[in-house]
Amino acid sequence: MRTYIGQLLAWTVVLVAVGCQKPARTANADDVKVELTVRPDPPKVGDAVLTVRLAGKDAKPVPGAVVKLEGNMNHAGMKPEFADAKETEPGQYEGKLQFTMGGDWFVLVNATLADGRKLKHKVDVPAVRSR
Repeated sequence: MRTYIGQLLAWTVVLVAVGCQKPARTANADDVKVELTVRPDPPKVGDAVLTVRLAGKDAKPVPGAVVKLEGNMNHAGMKPEFADAKETEPGQYEGKLQFTMGGDWFVLVNATLADGRKLKHKVDVPAVRSR
C-alpha cells in the first residue's frame, strides 16, 4: 500500500509540473507588410507569376523567408493550387501558380521568416479572365 501511495504522489507531482508549464507559442509577424502582384495583369486562366514583397514597419525588405502560396476560388468545391515562392532579391519572392478557371480567386501567403516568426496573409484576386 505504501508503494502505491508513493507512486501516486510521484505521478501527481509530475502531472502538476507539466500542467504548469506555459505552452509553446509561435510568434506572428503582424508587423510585416505583404504586397502581392500577379502577371499577367489582369490575371487570366493559366499560369501566372506571383510576386510577393515583404517589408517591415520601416519599409525595409524582409529577406530570408520561406514563402508558400495557396490559390483558391471564392466558391467551394475547387481544388486549391499550391506553389513555393523563391527569393529573387531581398524581400521579394516569386512563384508560379495556375488559375484553373475564370472567376474570383484569393491567394494565401504563408511564410516563415528568418527569425522563425510565422506570417499568414490573404490577398483577393478578383475576376480572373477565361482567356
